[in-house]
Amino acid sequence: QVQLVESGGGLVQPGGSLRLSCAASGFIFKFYTMHWYRQPPGKERELVATITNGGSTNYADSVKGRFTISRDNTKKTVCLQMTSLKPEDTALYYCHTSASWGQGTQVTVSS
Repeated sequence: QVQLVESGGGLVQPGGSLRLSCAASGFIFKFYTMHWYRQPPGKERELVATITNGGSTNYADSVKGRFTISRDNTKKTVCLQMTSLKPEDTALYYCHTSASWGQGTQVTVSS
């Protein structure tokens, strides 16, 4: 079955960087558009970034210029490089494709 496993979250100071990874299995990864979502405390889940099977990317306005989504079809991974992190980036970050979600990885931005 489809499995998505996120990693790379943690506690970082404002202005810092983190790189999230999502390892995928159980489907033909190279054919699928992949997304990163996040859910801040007490708020609804929101789309952060998307990468199509052809490599086209799209970002939420709040992260444009700071976050970069990428994929490695050989390793079946999708990554989210996050820079210039802000306290408002604090959230549980999820990998998503089709109807499947990972368990999430927590990102906390705080001094």
